[in-house]
Amino acid sequence: MSLFVNKVVDEWGTSYSLTGLGYGALIAAILILLILACYLTGENKRIETKPLVFAAVAMALGMITSFLKLFEAPMGGSVTLFSMLFICCIGYWYGLRTGLITGFAYGLLQLISDPYIISLPQMITDYLLAFGALGLSGLFHNKKNGLIKGYIAGVLGRYLFAFLSGLIFFASYAEGTGMSAPLYSLAYNGSYLGCEAALTLVILAIPAVNKAFVRVKQMAIA
Repeated sequence: MSLFVNKVVDEWGTSYSLTGLGYGALIAAILILLILACYLTGENKRIETKPLVFAAVAMALGMITSFLKLFEAPMGGSVTLFSMLFICCIGYWYGLRTGLITGFAYGLLQLISDPYIISLPQMITDYLLAFGALGLSGLFHNKKNGLIKGYIAGVLGRYLFAFLSGLIFFASYAEGTGMSAPLYSLAYNGSYLGCEAALTLVILAIPAVNKAFVRVKQMAIA
């Protein structure tokens, strides 16, 4: 593992930072996952340009808006300018398989931009699984009000893994709060994820906005 990460010991404990080779490996993994996601999009099992372009654009918008933080929690997590919505769109456009795999790729992109690693299981939970779960929006790919239902499913999926990460890896943060570790993780992660989800759902409830997203889907799958 020393080829990909460096050990860092400070007042917060032991963590790991990525090496140049580690960054390169993650970039390669993102490209492979995106190509795989687009390969699995249709029934013909061939790589199509349009899904690749739309998925890449959605990920780019998700990254840009993830830096536009309306609120940042003290121990990690933030309310962003609808960044989760763009990733959920991929599942809404192309279905569950493509949504999940692209979500995993987005998780690796988040790991590159803002890595915090204390162990391999924590890294997988916080980045691959939590952001990958946004692809659960694909469960409602062809359903009425699919984007709204899919967005809720994706956020709940991310919330589940954020809760598990807080419970398993960061339970010590609950000390001194008067709450048990499970309750603290539920409340802490629910505060920023719930706030962003509520704001996003209000925007999606506007008929003109909802229709615009439907039109974008029609362009994406045409």
